[in-house]
Formats: sequence, structure tokens, C-alpha cells
Amino acid sequence: MKIGDLLKERGFSVSFEFFPPKTPEGEKQLFETIGELKKLKPTFVSVTYGAGGSTRDRTREIVRRIHENVGLTVMAHLTCIAHTKEELVDILRDYKSIGIENILALRGDVPRDKLDFRSPQGACKYAKELVELIREEFGDYFSVGVASYPEGHPESPNMEWEIRFFKEKVLAGADFSITQMFFDNRYYYNFVERCTKAGINIPIIPGIMPITNFKQIKKFASMCGATIPQSLIDRMEPVEDKPEEVARIGIEFATKQCEDLIRNGVPGLHFYTLNRSRATLEIYKNLKGLI
Repeated sequence: MKIGDLLKERGFSVSFEFFPPKTPEGEKQLFETIGELKKLKPTFVSVTYGAGGSTRDRTREIVRRIHENVGLTVMAHLTCIAHTKEELVDILRDYKSIGIENILALRGDVPRDKLDFRSPQGACKYAKELVELIREEFGDYFSVGVASYPEGHPESPNMEWEIRFFKEKVLAGADFSITQMFFDNRYYYNFVERCTKAGINIPIIPGIMPITNFKQIKKFASMCGATIPQSLIDRMEPVEDKPEEVARIGIEFATKQCEDLIRNGVPGLHFYTLNRSRATLEIYKNLKGLI
């Protein structure tokens, strides 16, 4: 089913993000995780797309298996910066041929190992252009999601700029948005307020990153510009080499974060699982009665 329609029907969504593994062992772990999280009856799940299209075939295969063998509504991430428009249309036609109806339209990151990278001539250089291409070529066949950044995209000079370009993606035909991870809910609330004032009225689903490896999340946060509250840093740093303690604190923090978001009427929660189920399962259990 189309995610845009599901969001309207259900009013509240729980969803999970996965990435395509590089090894058979990783793939086995992923589908064990999907099997565990399927029990929570998610509204949808999504599969990421590597920088520069580096996971094109693996993303497509994982999406296909989830759709055909697991039976969950699945959204394929698609980045445009490294593809020609013809290539993008071919990818989308292929997804349509296997029954995929949901796309997360992204600009994508420049591959880190290609310092001289240049987009192909005629490529979509921004997510807005990818959304436009999808609507021009496929009409309303796909439900299209886009990313949003409560603290601003690392390349945005200010939040006014951020809201302006986010609105362009919405006007191009986006149905909903999933935010970059954040750890202070005030950033999300302020962002949604700015969007409302700008006339943006699509669902903006908060992206939740449970912290189970503090060193890893610090690296992620520095790359995407997400602020980790000092109070959380003070709790995590003394135990960052103790995985069980880190996970315990991370699950407790994410639970409280989600409780606050739910009580303030968010349209759903999108969990960045890192292909593991434990943290998400425990948070979900802690939220029993709220979702």
C-alpha cells in the first residue's frame, strides 16, 4: 500500500529503517531482525541507498525480498546525485514492475572515495528535482517521501533557507517526510512550527536513533549536525566502553523522547534500527499503552 494513504488512514505510524548488508552473515542478521520487528506490525519499513548509488542492486534485492517474502509495506530509498534521469527512470520502472509503490526521494551524499566526483550531465542535482521527475514520469503511482532536517541540513546556512528548500520538495509532490535523527525534541517542535507558518502541511515523522554504541552515534551526529544534549553526554561518556550500560541508558533516553513526542501529537515514529531489533523492541514495550 501507499504510505501516504496509510498515514491518513491510521493517524499514527510506527516504521523501521534498514540498510543493505555487505555479507551473507549480515543479510541473515537483517532478516532475523525484520522477523522480530514484523511482530510489532509496522506501518512500513524502508531500505537505504548507498552514497553515489553504491548499493543499487543490494537495495533493490532487499526491497524485493521484504515485499515478496515478508509481506510488509516497504519503501525504497533512492538518491539522484550520481544517476542520469534515464537511469533514475529505469530504476523506478523496475520498482514499479515488482509492485513497489513507495520511494524516499533523496539527493544523496557524494561518495567519500571520489574526491573529484561530478554529477552526470543532466542529472537531478537536488531531491526536489527527483520528486518532480517521479511525478512527471509516474504521476501518482508512487507515494513519495522526502527527508527533513530539524536542526538544518549541514549545507544550509540558516533555518530560513532550510524551510524554503523543504517547501520546494513539498510543492514538487512529496506526500510525507521523515526527519534526520535528533535527540532534543525542541528542535523538532520548532521545525514543525516553522513549517506550519510556511504553509507546509504534510506529515513530518520524527526519526529516532536509539543509542546502543555511543562512539558510533557521536560520529553519525557530527556528520549530520545533530546535537547530543550535554546531559546525555555526561551520562554516556563514563560508560561508553560498557555496551550494556550504553544500551540501557540509550533505551531509557529514547523511551522518554518518544513518550514526549507521542503526547505532543506526532504523526508517527521512524526508528533507525541499524539492522538490530533489541533496542527498538524494548522501547516499543516501554511505550505500551501510548501506541
